[in-house]
Amino acid sequence: MSDSSLRPETHDALRRRIVLALQEGLPVTRHPYCDLARDLNLDEDDLLSQLRSMLDDGAIRRIGIVPNHYALGYTHNLMVVWDVDERHLAGIGDELGQLPFVSHCYQRPRRPGWTYNLFVMIHGKSDDEVDEKIQLLRQRIGAAYRCHTTLKSTRILKKTGLRLRQED
Repeated sequence: MSDSSLRPETHDALRRRIVLALQEGLPVTRHPYCDLARDLNLDEDDLLSQLRSMLDDGAIRRIGIVPNHYALGYTHNLMVVWDVDERHLAGIGDELGQLPFVSHCYQRPRRPGWTYNLFVMIHGKSDDEVDEKIQLLRQRIGAAYRCHTTLKSTRILKKTGLRLRQED
């Protein structure tokens, strides 16, 4: 009987271990990739090479931060939904999505009784701050603007992507 721990790890098995480790997020340390590589018993350069390869071939889409806005002092978190002229929607969405105070910006189809087609998530530390940001967004939308409303966040929902199960 052979010891399976002596067999070399396959490419897919290594990728799976990396994804499983990343599911809970990078370590919040000064050198997160170095620490993750150590936890995976890999060289940091090898880990980074694997991550680049996985991003390039679509095995993972992105590595990004998911902040807790409340913990950072941003207690006024709003989804501002806009009714924007369709002819200008793509350009406006691209422009608004680049603003530093916008964390999410995306188009959604209109529904019966719901005229809004552009969704923009903003964050602030006061009502006045978010009101100023809404006015700036309104100015950027310009003549394509029809109307808007705000949907205020009252709690944080669990923010996770697709999860793989750990196999026995």
